[in-house]
Amino acid sequence: MTYFLLSTVFCVSGLVIIYWLHNQYHLDIVVEPASPPPDAPLISVCIPARNEERNIRKSVEAILSQDYPNYEVLVLDDRSTDSTPEILIAIHSATLPADKLKIISGSDLPRGWVGKPYALYQASASAGGEWLCFVDADTFISQETISSCYVKALETKADMFTIMTFQITRSFWEKTVMPLVMTALSVGFSPRRVNDPNSKDAIANGQFILIKRSVYDAIGGHESVKDSIVEDKAISEQVKWSGHRLIVADGSKMARTRMYTSLPEMWEGWTKNIYLGLRDQPSLAALGVFGAFLAVLASLFLPIWPLLGLFWYLNGGEWMAISVIAESLLLWVYLTMLRARALSKMEISRWYALTTSLGAAVFGAMMIASAWKVVSGQGVSWRGRTYRNNIR
Repeated sequence: MTYFLLSTVFCVSGLVIIYWLHNQYHLDIVVEPASPPPDAPLISVCIPARNEERNIRKSVEAILSQDYPNYEVLVLDDRSTDSTPEILIAIHSATLPADKLKIISGSDLPRGWVGKPYALYQASASAGGEWLCFVDADTFISQETISSCYVKALETKADMFTIMTFQITRSFWEKTVMPLVMTALSVGFSPRRVNDPNSKDAIANGQFILIKRSVYDAIGGHESVKDSIVEDKAISEQVKWSGHRLIVADGSKMARTRMYTSLPEMWEGWTKNIYLGLRDQPSLAALGVFGAFLAVLASLFLPIWPLLGLFWYLNGGEWMAISVIAESLLLWVYLTMLRARALSKMEISRWYALTTSLGAAVFGAMMIASAWKVVSGQGVSWRGRTYRNNIR
């Protein structure tokens, strides 16, 4: 009877938790394709590029093909050691008019600065637009993205407007881990709370940010977040906490991003992001580590749960053993169904729902590794640079 009751508690608790986890993503504001506005102010698009030979051509050429009539593109080459500079020179040579694209060579990283904030600080210093648009080099925007986001920013009266882009996944590990990470992020940062001016919650997606130049200057620009690796969240807090209007929207129709292409890249990138979240918010750290252990335990236990029930049945468990098998299969089916639905939205085969346990184990391990980096003071490495606890 004890085994039966435990199984029932696990089943009911699991159903509730799974439902809750998959119903936190409320992006009520959606960016739809829109025509260029009649009165178009100059928008300066700033792109930081450090060793981006894989993405930089596609990213820059997509921005240069915008239907928005009044924009400039500034690419800050952040001391790349690969072929990024040569690719940028080639793109610049083919760009008409030539002043539409500006290539800026980044200077040495000053003490106390993190790489990306300093890159964007340098790019924005050369920008002349009334609005600044920060776009990551691994983000590929559609022809109408700037027009559509600018129109939506005006409609929502935003001072800072950011979108959640569509995440491109191609390799096995991307399709196994990334969807679970996206689900976890939807729990940690509610778009509705971010868009509520009465809430202090603030988040931005550095893959695409549109901000008024006057607001950017008023908060001190990227110099005010110079020591923050997660500069997008830090600058969104500066904007919102200063009384300006922050809006996060669904921009999956407007832009696509491929953050990582392999498990080692994901491990480096997400342990870095999780590390910063755990370090800066102790309560979230405790919850995150607890959730990580649960994820690892669940990933190990779920596959053997029905087998334990079958073993019990074969050894005289009768109807209670059958009930345990039924409960385990019910939870499996429900979880698989919701994961399949989430995967479909990301244009991933529903069959990858069967890798949920594996993905949960990897994601849990990432969180535990990040927690250890916090406790041990090891810091994190990113883009060939190491950051420790003196960096936010």
